[in-house]
Amino acid sequence: MTTHCAIELAGQKLWLLPDKAVYWPARKALLLADVHIGKAASYRALHQPVPRGTTEATLARLDTLLAEHDCEQLIVLGDFLHARTARAPATLARVQAWRERHPELSIVLIRGNHDRNAGDPPVELGIDVVDEPYVVGPFALQHEPKAHPALTVLSGHVHPVFVLRGRARQRLRLPCFLIDEKVSLLPAFGEFTGGWEIEPAGTSQVYLAGAGRVWPL
Repeated sequence: MTTHCAIELAGQKLWLLPDKAVYWPARKALLLADVHIGKAASYRALHQPVPRGTTEATLARLDTLLAEHDCEQLIVLGDFLHARTARAPATLARVQAWRERHPELSIVLIRGNHDRNAGDPPVELGIDVVDEPYVVGPFALQHEPKAHPALTVLSGHVHPVFVLRGRARQRLRLPCFLIDEKVSLLPAFGEFTGGWEIEPAGTSQVYLAGAGRVWPL
């Protein structure tokens, strides 16, 4: 059963994946945003009660996506590490073990606001770190959702979610993709990231991700 939602944007076919990522078949590239490795550990350092195991869960989901799709490149649209506390030896050891499972994978990180605070990932992880915009084909790949003068932007940063409202004040909050010819948003990929409620405007199209599938609103 097909669980992704295939769209065409800027003349390219893209697959919106239920696990909050985008697959670009023509480039054999997986795109995701806002991984926020080590965020839970950062909160625990402030004595906040937060769940454990979020880094392992995030990396396991990434393992699954790489196994399910023919990927030569992973492009992270910012905020790979959450903060300097994410550089704790135990956290980096988990990321290093994940990297060693995918030695041939090319990884590009577009610096986001949290990356600038956390610092670039250790060189041993073999991640190419660049500033935005990172231009690939017809797309300007960015962390910040700011329009590019000539290209279609794919971005992160916002952690978009959409709220479905039903009877008796029922609410269902789901991560979503916001697709637009000018600036599109990817949902946050990380396990412990929260979300910002959005409403589509103009020609923007919302695609909800949940229950193992993606569907247009």
